[in-house]
Amino acid sequence: MSLKIRRVALTNFRKFREPLVIEGLGDGLNILIEPNEAGKSTLLEGLRAGFFVRHATRSQLAQSFMPHGESVAPEIEVGFDIKNESWTLSKRFMKGARLEVQGPGFRAQGDDAEAKLQSLLGFARDTSQKGDPNTSGALGLLWVAQADALHVTPPGNLVRDSVTATLEAEVGTIMGGPAFDRVRSRVDAEYASYWTPTGRPASKLAEAQAKEQALHAAMSEAAARLAGLEQNYTALENAQGRMKTLMRELADPSDAETRRALASSLDIGRAAAQILATRKAEQVTAHTKLLGLEELSTRHIAANAAVEAGRQALTAAQAARVDSAGELTLSRTRAEEARGSLAIARAQRLQAREALSLGEKHEAGRKRRIAADAARIRGAQLLRLEGDYSEAKSLSQTLIPAEIMTALEVGDRAIAEARAAIDAGATELELTGAADGLEIDGKVFMPGTRRITQETQITLPGGAVLTVRPPAGPASAAAKLLQATDRQNAILTRFGVEDLGSARARNETAREAAAQMRVLRAQIDGVAVAVPEINLVAGPEALKLFIANLPEALDTEDQDDGPALESLKRALEDVEAAVARAEGVQESAIASLRQLEERDALLAASEAGGSRDLANAEANFKELQSRPELADLTSLLTAAREAHAVASVRLSEAEVAATAHDQGAITRKIEAIDARARAAAERHTELLQEIARLGATIETEGGKGLADRAQAAKEEAEAATLACQRMTDEAETIKLLRQTLEEARAETAQAFVGPVAKRAKRYIDRILPNADLAFGEDLALQAIARSGVSEQTGQLSRGTQEQLAMLTRLAFADMLLEQGNPVSLILDDPLVYSDDGRLEAMTDLLLEASERMQVILLTCRDRAFRHLPGKRVLISHGNGS
Repeated sequence: MSLKIRRVALTNFRKFREPLVIEGLGDGLNILIEPNEAGKSTLLEGLRAGFFVRHATRSQLAQSFMPHGESVAPEIEVGFDIKNESWTLSKRFMKGARLEVQGPGFRAQGDDAEAKLQSLLGFARDTSQKGDPNTSGALGLLWVAQADALHVTPPGNLVRDSVTATLEAEVGTIMGGPAFDRVRSRVDAEYASYWTPTGRPASKLAEAQAKEQALHAAMSEAAARLAGLEQNYTALENAQGRMKTLMRELADPSDAETRRALASSLDIGRAAAQILATRKAEQVTAHTKLLGLEELSTRHIAANAAVEAGRQALTAAQAARVDSAGELTLSRTRAEEARGSLAIARAQRLQAREALSLGEKHEAGRKRRIAADAARIRGAQLLRLEGDYSEAKSLSQTLIPAEIMTALEVGDRAIAEARAAIDAGATELELTGAADGLEIDGKVFMPGTRRITQETQITLPGGAVLTVRPPAGPASAAAKLLQATDRQNAILTRFGVEDLGSARARNETAREAAAQMRVLRAQIDGVAVAVPEINLVAGPEALKLFIANLPEALDTEDQDDGPALESLKRALEDVEAAVARAEGVQESAIASLRQLEERDALLAASEAGGSRDLANAEANFKELQSRPELADLTSLLTAAREAHAVASVRLSEAEVAATAHDQGAITRKIEAIDARARAAAERHTELLQEIARLGATIETEGGKGLADRAQAAKEEAEAATLACQRMTDEAETIKLLRQTLEEARAETAQAFVGPVAKRAKRYIDRILPNADLAFGEDLALQAIARSGVSEQTGQLSRGTQEQLAMLTRLAFADMLLEQGNPVSLILDDPLVYSDDGRLEAMTDLLLEASERMQVILLTCRDRAFRHLPGKRVLISHGNGS
């Protein structure tokens, strides 16, 4: 069933104080193309307010309908067709709120009218402050405000319920109906008495588990105490047994006899150790003597070789030193020459810098003189401009105020009007020919025409008097003329002008003077500029002060042309280059000299070292030659080797004798026997203490009836375990039932998703061929898959998101039509991010949809939609007629 809007009129709605009307909407595609700020979005907002916002509400949304800064009542009128029947509604918000709905054989107001609208359009009552789109039903989904279609959003509850009803026949289930909701709410209530929302035990189950744990803890404690008493009996018997064994070990004499034998062996071992120490000393003495004679022989041979090597090294070092001396002398000469060249170049650079400094000083003086001369010229211009400015200022101050000029113009019109009135009501007397003795008001009446505005007496020849009385009107006009003339003359005299034309001419001159003042001010600012060369800041006062302090004749020392700065700079650059070259040559000479000096120093050090090494070697050889052992070294070495061999044999014999009686092993055995004796004594004391402690404990705990207590605690714990198990079984059953219901609901939701995806795919294939769609349980399009790659809708381009949002709405619109819901599609500024190809595809789809339902496009883009066949409608402002 298609809903068709025919006419909409808004009055005092948002920024539109006067009626905003759109009418003549057709069945299919309707296109409203208007520029920005024309009221397209306001029109859609007014439609929503007319249908979905309660007339009696004073919510923030309703208050926002009033024009800013005004306290008036927003009004909305809508004409629409539904089920081929014509209906109208008239709604007024805030002041005198009202609602009236009329249709075939029906008319209602207030809440009855609200109820009728809800039944006709299938929406729910909205009680929110800012408006809840989920309560608007199918039209809330299909009437898309500006920028609302930029994101793919799920349909509201009302739309999902309608779609569910449409798809029940296809999916073969009624899960989610009222019966399911009642069962689910009962299960949830039972679940809450056993489990928390996070699945942890709560309420009855938690109390049962806590009771079970407490009784089991009491049972464990009683059992532990009983077990402890029994363990004490066993421990006492064990301790008494260990005491008997220990007493037998203490009475055994074998350890004492063994210790006496080991002490005797220890004395023999100590004597053998003394002999071993003597043999070791003899062997060390012989070995030391042998090593000393062998070292003396080795040192004598090495000293002789060192003397010969030292002589050869000294000779080589002296030859190299002689070869280096010539190169060192030549390098020193070159370094001195480079130093002299550098000194000359630096002196020339100093002279060039001084010459350049003098040239720059001369140039700066010349520039200051030129700047001062220019300042003097500008100073004269400044004085002339200031004189002109003062004169223009005086003229500008003669401007007659606008209200005075208005008064003069009014007075001038009043004088003219009074004169015209006098002329219109005056009596005209005309005298033709000579009339001697004829007088008028005591004066001779001359031939001609005369106008009279007041009573006039004409004296005729012979003394008769003719009185002429004109109408009263010219007399009052004359009085007005006199009054207006006096007032006008007073103003003219006050401002020193003759008439209105002179006043106008004077004002024109004053205005020209004011304009001239602006020109002169700009010229003054242009003359009084800053000149850094002479420390002159901007401003006329600074320029005048500078001119006042400027001498009549400037110094002429810098007036003559000095040397050209460019030639001085080039000369300095040449000298700088020469200095750089001289410094480079000197650095090279110094580096070469440094290398030669370093090499000579090394050679000198080598020569000195060779001389010192030779002297040391000769002294060492001479000292060795003086040793008396050197005379008979061979025979002494033979005797020392024989003595060392004899001492080694005796040491081996002594080590064998000492090994037979190892003092360390004997001592360790004696210490082990003594340790066993001490441990047995300590263990004896510990067993005595343990037997006494266990006996006292058994005596204390034995009379408390621990066995009876443990049995009672065990029975209570077992009863609590059975009760907790029953409670747990009940809780698990409720949890399983709730989980099963949730799985059934999820399976049902997935069953609904398939048909929705199938319908949406017919549309989406037009812009995204072969794309797989993924819908969520809330029937929102969540992702699309292309070539095996899945993309979340929120990650797609804004244009693609807008197109998908519109296409899924078209799919829901088709399903809602199948259900018989009132459907129409209104799009405010749609497809703003679509390229040319997709825009064409989308407009084709909208044309196809307009064959099944009314489609209204509100747009400001004439070029994008002007090719579409459809009815063009316009917004009119006024009374809507």
